[in-house]
Amino acid sequence: MAEPCFDVAHLGHVEVLTDKFDESLDFFVNVYGLTESGRDDTSAYLRGWDDYEFHTLKLTRSDTTGVGHVAYRTTSPEALERRVAVIEEMGWGIGWVDGDRGHGSAYRFTDPDGHIFELYYDTKVYEAPPEERPALKNLAQRYHGRGVCVRRLDHLNLLARDVSVIRDFMCEALGSRVTEQIQLDNGRLGGCWFTVNNKSYDIAYTEDHSGMSGRFHHVTYAVDSREDVLRAADIFLENGVFIETGPHKHAIQGTFFLYVYEPAGNRVEVANAGARLILQPDWQPVTWTEAERRKGQAWGLKTIESFHTHGTPPVETSTDKS
Repeated sequence: MAEPCFDVAHLGHVEVLTDKFDESLDFFVNVYGLTESGRDDTSAYLRGWDDYEFHTLKLTRSDTTGVGHVAYRTTSPEALERRVAVIEEMGWGIGWVDGDRGHGSAYRFTDPDGHIFELYYDTKVYEAPPEERPALKNLAQRYHGRGVCVRRLDHLNLLARDVSVIRDFMCEALGSRVTEQIQLDNGRLGGCWFTVNNKSYDIAYTEDHSGMSGRFHHVTYAVDSREDVLRAADIFLENGVFIETGPHKHAIQGTFFLYVYEPAGNRVEVANAGARLILQPDWQPVTWTEAERRKGQAWGLKTIESFHTHGTPPVETSTDKS
């Protein structure tokens, strides 16, 4: 067994593209409950109330939807250089960029499906203004209670044509560990869940049945309890937000979930995801069969069809809701 690699500390931020910028921003701030920490001509920089960095969601004006890029922070400048050397040797590098408003220079690369990633170390820690300062100094910001009031960025899910290729790539490029996976009857991997630390997962890839590449499934922010997820469902209902599925519990990873579409059609999840940690250093991936997954979610809820068809940007011939 290879020695675990911990050069990458955690998922840093996700850039989401929207062709309805004002409506999407209103949703993420006033309904989902993120805090806007900055803005430029093309993007708003948002974060959960206990995210320590300047931003964890970059919302960008675009003529399409989906994911712009995914960013991970490394554990040190030296770790960043080690990962860059590995990725360049693999042949997936793009090169160095100056970085967003919230962090320093970053190294960009692509995964085999065409999604853009970046790695960085130097970051800007969020400094709460006086009206946001918490009573407890170990929190990033006071609990403001606006909308769902999600706490922190948890994970995202990307779509890919060949999850097996992605599995090998993530383990080599980032030092990710596979925690769970779906083995289909046809021999392909239907999905794969990865972590770079002791969280159960920070990114998942599932098979894109459209035949396209580089598409986005969802981004997820965490709340403290299942009750918060139930409360979120009522908040979405009151604000006319389309609820795709949930609240319910996933069989894979055990996450208590709720999925909605933001105004531009990107899928967004609220989850109580903090209970399970991968503390076992020699953890072996849990493999689910196709027959097991057909049983649905943990308590029998059948997986909704749009979960397998809806992604962004949308496919023109798709019949899923957008």
